[in-house]
Amino acid sequence: MPEKTYSAAANPETSEMHGLYVLFAGESQTMAEHRLGPKVYDYYLLHFVERGKGSFRTEFAHYDLSQGDCFLIQPDQLVSYASDNDDPWGYRWIAFSGEKAQSLIARAGFTPKLPVFRSGEASRIPLLLESVLQAFRSKKLSSHLASLGCLYLIMAEAEEKLVLESGLPAGETGVQRIVKQMIHYMSSQYAHPMSIEQMCASLGYNRAYLSRIFKKETGLSPVTYLLKLRIDKSRQLLRERPELSIEQIAASVGMADALYFSRQFRRFHGESPSEYRKNAPGGPHNKNTPTSP
Repeated sequence: MPEKTYSAAANPETSEMHGLYVLFAGESQTMAEHRLGPKVYDYYLLHFVERGKGSFRTEFAHYDLSQGDCFLIQPDQLVSYASDNDDPWGYRWIAFSGEKAQSLIARAGFTPKLPVFRSGEASRIPLLLESVLQAFRSKKLSSHLASLGCLYLIMAEAEEKLVLESGLPAGETGVQRIVKQMIHYMSSQYAHPMSIEQMCASLGYNRAYLSRIFKKETGLSPVTYLLKLRIDKSRQLLRERPELSIEQIAASVGMADALYFSRQFRRFHGESPSEYRKNAPGGPHNKNTPTSP
C-alpha cells in the first residue's frame, strides 16, 4: 500500500483580475477510503490520475476511473470523489478561474454531462501539471504566464480526445463549431486558388458531411458560399480600386479565369463587373452627375 503524500503551491501572482487565472496546482497519493465531498467548488478543478483507481460522482453520473483518466469539476456543481480501497489513486490537479474559463473548457469539449476523458500513453498532461507546480514553487514573475501556457496545452490535449477523436460531433455545439471553422477558413483563404476539397482535407472531415451540415446551418452549399464571398469581395475592389483591371480583380479574389469570374458576377448581380463599376456610386458614370437642388 503506497504511503500518503501531499504537495501543493499557489500562484505567486496575487492579482486575480485576469480573464483566465490559474489558482494553484498540486499532487497527492491518497490512502484507502480517502473521500472528498459531496461538496461544491467556486472554481474549475482538473485532476489527472497518475496511478491507482477511484471514483468520481457528479449530479449526472458516476465514473470509475484509473491511471490516465482526467476529470473536471465545474463551479457550483455538487461532486464527490473517493479512492479505491484496494488500489488508492495518486493524482495531480490544477485549479483555475476567470471570465474566459467557461469558453476554454467548452472549446475543449467539456460539458456538465461530459466531465471525463482518457488520455493516451504519450500524454503530456502529467508533465505539464508538474511544470505548473514547479513554476509556482519557484515564485518567479513568469510563473503566471507559464501556468497559462501549460493550461492551454492541457486543454488542447483534452480537445483532441473529447472532440476530434470522438468522430463527427453530433451535437449542435459541435456542428456549429465546424461550420465556424469552415467560414473562417474560406474568409481567410478566398484570395488563393483554394478548393472545397482542400478545405475538407485541412479540417479533417468528409466533404459530403461538411456540405450537409454547412447548408443546414447557412442555407448555402460551401461552393456557393465561397463563390458569393469572392464576388462580394470583388465588388468592394471594383468600387474602391478603379486602377485595377477586371483580370487583376478576378485574380485578387482567387479566380484566375477572368471570363469565368465575369460570368459568375453577372449571375449574382445581373450585370458585368465593368457595368457594375460604371454604375456604382462614385463610378465613372456617376462621378460628374449633378445632384438635385
